[in-house]
Amino acid sequence: MASNIPIYIIGAGGIVNAAHLPAYQIAGFNVQGITDIDMAKAENTAEKFGIPKVFSSVEEMMKQVTGKVIYDIAVPGSQTIPLLQQLPEGSFVLLQKPMGESYAEAKQILNLTRTKNMHAAINFQLRYAPYILAAKELIAKNQLGELNDVEVNVNVYTPWNIWDFLMKSNRVEILYHSIHYIDLVRNLLGNPQSVYAKTTKHPSMPQLASVRSNIIMNYGDMIRANILTNHCHNYGIPKQQSYIKIEGSKGAVVINFGALINYPRGAADSFEYVLLEEGKEPEWKTMAIEGSWFPHAFIGSMQQVIMAAEGKIEQPDNSVEDAIDTMACMEAAYLSSEKGGIKLSDVL
Repeated sequence: MASNIPIYIIGAGGIVNAAHLPAYQIAGFNVQGITDIDMAKAENTAEKFGIPKVFSSVEEMMKQVTGKVIYDIAVPGSQTIPLLQQLPEGSFVLLQKPMGESYAEAKQILNLTRTKNMHAAINFQLRYAPYILAAKELIAKNQLGELNDVEVNVNVYTPWNIWDFLMKSNRVEILYHSIHYIDLVRNLLGNPQSVYAKTTKHPSMPQLASVRSNIIMNYGDMIRANILTNHCHNYGIPKQQSYIKIEGSKGAVVINFGALINYPRGAADSFEYVLLEEGKEPEWKTMAIEGSWFPHAFIGSMQQVIMAAEGKIEQPDNSVEDAIDTMACMEAAYLSSEKGGIKLSDVL
């Protein structure tokens, strides 16, 4: 898994320190430099993770870096386009999700990467979490049969105040959280026919645009795909939950992912599955999974860009060409939420 291709990081915030760099250390990736608008943060991160070079600015990084490298950009979505404009033609890039803050921005990013012939991917890393990879292996072996039901249910308390920039955003829950689940559903089932959604605020967090969402991704009459999130369950740990359930004609998987429980402390994950056998009662079994969403899933996102840079694949699985459809689903969810459902007065 280790690679010699140098990685240069733009951004030294919480996600880089908590997930990107710990994942890259586990995988043996070759991180050579970092920069941040806050020089002290960049220096502290470099010292913590043994990064050889700290650049005072992106401009300095661009002047000094040569040859085939990978740029790992981990900044708020609003800063993505200006940074891409500074990168060289043909760059290999991993962009922190989301792909801009709207579908319009996502299209600008897509067009910019095409114009500059970049090999760009988006860090929708949940699709590479170890327990998701285990579920995909069961699916690939046809042990679950034809998928007919995917459900994500999150009922937790998230201290959104630790991300200052979200306080000013007019889009929060779907854009910065449920988008992971939208991307996962797409990764498992392909693009939906349509999206229904309602995203809401909460009285305990009125300064935030939204902290709860109900999303239905429509795949016709035989497949159900639901995402249900509530980040304001501030009633103790016992009833907090976060799970992904995948059902097929021959078996099912339930993944209890603990990263969001008692956040940021987290709780243990579990992976349970059942394979139907004719004449036998269904028997649920537990599979031990090594690794979790944080930080291990971040290995997969970067690994895709590395393989593209090494010429092993034509483009990353999580490329901007694929991620643009996740952004379209996100936009559809917000449009659905704004338009609302059928008014009762139109029925009575």
